[in-house]
Amino acid sequence: MPVIVLEARDFTSPLFIVRTLEILSSCTVFSLVASLESKDTSSSSFGIFRIFCMFTWCFFFVLTLLIHLLNTIQFHSLIPVSWKNLTVTVAVLGALMCFSSSVIFPWMVMDHQKVSARAVAAAVISGFTALVYASEFFVLRGQADEQRGYMGSTPGLLKTLQLWGGVQMIPLVVIVFDLNVGVQPWQILVSCTSYGVCVLMSLVTLVVILGDFAGRCLLPFDRFLASFSLIGVLLYMMATVICLTKILQLNGQKTNQGNHTELVIMETVVSRLFWFLTVEIEKAVQLRSEASL
Repeated sequence: MPVIVLEARDFTSPLFIVRTLEILSSCTVFSLVASLESKDTSSSSFGIFRIFCMFTWCFFFVLTLLIHLLNTIQFHSLIPVSWKNLTVTVAVLGALMCFSSSVIFPWMVMDHQKVSARAVAAAVISGFTALVYASEFFVLRGQADEQRGYMGSTPGLLKTLQLWGGVQMIPLVVIVFDLNVGVQPWQILVSCTSYGVCVLMSLVTLVVILGDFAGRCLLPFDRFLASFSLIGVLLYMMATVICLTKILQLNGQKTNQGNHTELVIMETVVSRLFWFLTVEIEKAVQLRSEASL
């Protein structure tokens, strides 16, 4: 059992301050959004994006609160995970996810015909929450190398970015499926399978790193990551081709499908960038590190 020794400087450290701001801001933003009246819309995209934003704020509020409490009472050594990798991962993923919610909420969720002060405040505070999480990452990044862990390095950040990109596909695929605008069922099935496998591989990689299971893998850890990256690139390339065919199908229809095409274009951009480019950057980083040895 660790001995709890708290000093005044523990409550004035930059890490304590930014985590306190994260808890307060995330709690405030989902409370404001929960108090808003749902706008009258026939599209299901509003409800799906609203659930996505609310889940993001609530999830990171609970997760940050637990991390803050465990770190304050110094019980984090009892958690069977790599604490330094966990805190960096939560900070980076929290910044990215809150940034997504800060863009999605005023664009797709907020009622533009009747803008209220609480809705504007929620959008502003959501952006502030993303900045605070980014500040925590920079605070952790300023620590010594042995305290940052793998997830604080450039390859670790790219793994977090890949996971974020995969998570962004979930509401987009669900919306395109619910719209039922002439997209073939096999296209939806292949896209969902590709994104699901990529998200699962990112989660497995994250669990291996956070649980310090790299030494127990059947394959060497670098080959383990390389194989996942190759599979992810192939799956996302296939999903990108399917997204392009969806756009051509929607453009060929006589009905007005402007909003639907816009969502599919978003899916195409995300599926093309948030895995393939990060893999290419990761390769460049590995080559640079090998050249410096």
